[in-house]
This record gives sequence, structure tokens and C-alpha cells, in this order.
Amino acid sequence: MDFKAIVDNFITIVTKKFFCFEGKADRKEFWFFFLANFVIVIVLGFIPGTAGKLINALFSLALLLPGLGAGARRLHDIGKSGWLQLIAFIPVIGILVLIYFWAQPGTTQPAAPQAPSGQA
Repeated sequence: MDFKAIVDNFITIVTKKFFCFEGKADRKEFWFFFLANFVIVIVLGFIPGTAGKLINALFSLALLLPGLGAGARRLHDIGKSGWLQLIAFIPVIGILVLIYFWAQPGTTQPAAPQAPSGQA
């Protein structure tokens, strides 16, 4: 995947899938989103002083929901519930288990069709 594709993936998740916790995300979509997020946070970390810390904190807060959504969709792809992300609150072991799950290959089953909005 080239740089433009990584940026496009990041923008798609942040804009179109901002609050999407349904469906599936393959490993490529998930890990390239977190790679772009990680690189941006590192670059923002070089801004000196309180302003840099504030910008970094605001950026991280803005990407909280897209990150949780991407994590939930990734877990759906391996057949697990998105709520499993809560194990990250278990010190050390929780995040390691979560990274293990995120790294697993996805299922070959397509995502379940979603009902149109406003209909049951």
C-alpha cells in the first residue's frame, strides 16, 4: 500500500466511518489507520511547550471514537464482539491480548447485511 492509499484510508475512517461500530474491518484497513494515527501523534509530539501537548491531546481525543470503531469492526471481522475492547483496562495483559486478537486473520464470511435506516 502506498502513502496515498494510507492517507485515503485514514481520511475515510475519520470522516465516513467516524461513529461506525457495525460491519467488518480487515487487517489492512485497521493497521494502516493506526499506523497513520501513530505517525501523526509522534510528529505532533515534537511541537514544544504546552501548545504541543494541548494539540496532541485534542488530536487524540478527536480520534477516540474512530479508533474505537475501527477496533470494534476489526474484532467483528474475527467473529468477536466489539465490547471485547474493554479488556484493555486490565493492566499489561489486556492490551497484549487485544493486540493478539487484532492481528488474527479475518473470517471469510461477508459482513451481515444492514437494515436501511429507519426500518426494523
